[in-house]
Amino acid sequence: MRASRRQFLKTASLMSMAGVAGPFALNLAAIGAASAQAAPGYRAIVCLFLYGGNDHTNTLIPYDQPSYDQYLAARDTIAIARDQLAATATGAVASQGGREFAFHPALTSFKARWDEGKLAVVANVGPLVVPTTKTQYSNRSVPLPPKLFSHNDQQSVWQAQAPLGEGAKLGWGGRIGDLLAGQNTNVQFTCISAGGNAVFLSGQNVIQYQVGSSGPVAISGISGTLYSSASAAAAYRNLITGTSANLFENELGVITNRSITSNQLLSASLPPASTFPLPNPTSNLASQLNVVARIISARSALGTNRQVFLVSLGGFDNHDSLLTQHNQQLTIANAALNAFYGWLGQMGVQNDVTIFTASDFGRTLTSNGDGSDHGWGSHHFVLGGSVLGHEIYGTLPPTAFGTSVDVGQGNMVPGIAVDQYAATFARWLGVSDTNVPLVVPNVVNFGTSRYLAFL
Repeated sequence: MRASRRQFLKTASLMSMAGVAGPFALNLAAIGAASAQAAPGYRAIVCLFLYGGNDHTNTLIPYDQPSYDQYLAARDTIAIARDQLAATATGAVASQGGREFAFHPALTSFKARWDEGKLAVVANVGPLVVPTTKTQYSNRSVPLPPKLFSHNDQQSVWQAQAPLGEGAKLGWGGRIGDLLAGQNTNVQFTCISAGGNAVFLSGQNVIQYQVGSSGPVAISGISGTLYSSASAAAAYRNLITGTSANLFENELGVITNRSITSNQLLSASLPPASTFPLPNPTSNLASQLNVVARIISARSALGTNRQVFLVSLGGFDNHDSLLTQHNQQLTIANAALNAFYGWLGQMGVQNDVTIFTASDFGRTLTSNGDGSDHGWGSHHFVLGGSVLGHEIYGTLPPTAFGTSVDVGQGNMVPGIAVDQYAATFARWLGVSDTNVPLVVPNVVNFGTSRYLAFL
């Protein structure tokens, strides 16, 4: 941090001597200085956020007979039959004591990428402030993440720079953007959401740029004619982008003008959606990923070398109808990610883009009759050509009650913190070890295990 500050002051001084003025210029200097290395080439990460709390136990299922028997006894009415799992079985996993697992039957492309060594599982990930045991949780003898088991709060905790709960202002994707945006000619395209507004992409300097599922969304009526009048269109644009003595009106004009300019640049650079044929049947998630693929393909025109994306899929709060609804949502995710990985191959950037999942929380091992309830730790997936796949990172505890990580109903105390998960992506993108705590400050509490080996 001290080194980054010295570099910023030095750069700011040089810019002043050169006659470069204004806070925006100084912010760009700070962004460039904070990045400890400018690795050549292009890299991006894509977060797929599964809103609602994905049921991890039915996403990666114990398959060897003893483990499956435990799973069946624990899950009862919401267990998936073993004979449905043969096609997606992983085989014996040495890091898990030779146990076997299977992806949900809908996740056929996950199984294919696993076999290719391009997909990894990260076991029992969740929000932590410090390494925490079951006893410490029960005794409240260590600091814990705020408002566990709450959707809004845990979505924010997962996405935020620090676990503050709902209302957090900075996200770890945005802080990565802050540190690396200096490598981009057009910094407004550093952090891009195709999945709605999310704290994940909010930085101190970078501002998340949002696109729709079909691409950038223009403001109607500011180009061409308005009410058949070119003068009316020009007057309308001047009205919404003009300066004002009122502070709030003026700032709105600045934001609107920036949006219009960015929209025009991005729209002119994007290839048509048909460049990357959508899966049939398609979905909103596939459309989101199609937009991301098109933006990646325009990286040279946009002058981007480092990008952070968010896409999202809802429908995972399966308190009931778990077997049917979960299958529907995972079918969507499977087809969309399979298409996206193919599009990356079409562009020759499979090694340069890493996709990973995140979600509010895991869910209870126990069945409530037709579904599962809010939990804590959960299993996640990392996909990409640079991923050291065909492996499970972390420890998958027995799928049974009363284990050393069970805090009730089969809820797991996470063995891997979100901070460790995030730090691994940050370093892969080029954030230095010195600056990783600027992305996730609590990572320093995890010592030498702050990075995982999947990248």
